[in-house]
Amino acid sequence: MTSQQDLLDTLAQVARALGNGHRLALLERLAQADASVETLATTAGLTVGNASQHLQQLRRAGLVTASRSGKQMIYHLTDERIVTLMGLLRQVAETNLAEMERLVSQLFADDDAKGALEAVSRDELLAGLKNGKVALLDVRPEEEFEAGHLPEAINIPLEQLEDMLDKLPHDREIVAYCRGAYCVLSHEAVQRLRQLGYRVRRFEEGYPEWKAAGLPVV
Repeated sequence: MTSQQDLLDTLAQVARALGNGHRLALLERLAQADASVETLATTAGLTVGNASQHLQQLRRAGLVTASRSGKQMIYHLTDERIVTLMGLLRQVAETNLAEMERLVSQLFADDDAKGALEAVSRDELLAGLKNGKVALLDVRPEEEFEAGHLPEAINIPLEQLEDMLDKLPHDREIVAYCRGAYCVLSHEAVQRLRQLGYRVRRFEEGYPEWKAAGLPVV
């Protein structure tokens, strides 16, 4: 007969699947768009073999599914709430783990040496878009942008930034976003554009969190 412990043991399978940084990286990438194992391996800095093993762990925990497209297996998130779950993990860790706080402060230490410009919150970004004072810059790769993005966002992949500056307005503050709270693409874009004289900050979250919150996407 099923016991409470049986249920908790089954729940623990999901926790074990999440208990690996590489698997979290794979989930973060899948939160942008469906992808092949080859694409996922490149994004996460893994070999195809290692990525496949991690994906099997995620499949067994019910976090991802896969379908065949020609000779490729295309992976998908099974549930939008996975993004919310990862966000909660981040918040709990940042609140309760001193090491997490130290690492985050190091990651964004040079965002603004004087501390005058913090990352843009979701509410602040919504207000800026509503009053027309903000322009959105999506620095993710083009295929991720095409799969979904914030309304009216300009897509300039980071490696093309200096070649496509003519697409950026000078009369509004630019808010750069990418894959999530720890995505270094928007962080680096902010640094480069500030050096060029643009008014620019980064969104404190990313496309997956915005979408998971039920806010409009294209």
